[in-house]
Amino acid sequence: MLKDFKAFIMRGNVVDMAVGIIVGAAFGTIISSLVKDIIMPPIGLALGKIDFANLLVVLKQGSPVGPYDSLAAAQAAGAVTINYGFFINTIITFLIVALVVFFFIVRPIARMQAPKKVGAPPAPTTKDCPYCFSKININATRCPNCTSELK
Repeated sequence: MLKDFKAFIMRGNVVDMAVGIIVGAAFGTIISSLVKDIIMPPIGLALGKIDFANLLVVLKQGSPVGPYDSLAAAQAAGAVTINYGFFINTIITFLIVALVVFFFIVRPIARMQAPKKVGAPPAPTTKDCPYCFSKININATRCPNCTSELK
């Protein structure tokens, strides 16, 4: 049974899938950092110095009672919150990952797998003799097989 398991694990598809998952997780971390650290600060600044990570709705006040300046302050007070700022960041992260996957993986693979456009067929180089029906050169004036004169 151990041999079967080892053979299963070492199959090409399983190893390729494992590598893909590891690279995908690392890529997701990079994109999350891109959104959180590079994209969202200018957007927040343009919208009036909003920090999306601290956008929340308090469902139940903690001790001390709010308003809370940040998510960390609300969590330290024990408040129950809906953190919709994190949700906005997650949606933007997903959209960036989807765009990158589409433009750098899906489209190039689709182009590689698309059937090649076939041009016009090449001009014929032979014709049939109307008398003996053998193939002859298209420029021939006499059939080499039956010696008939061609028009």
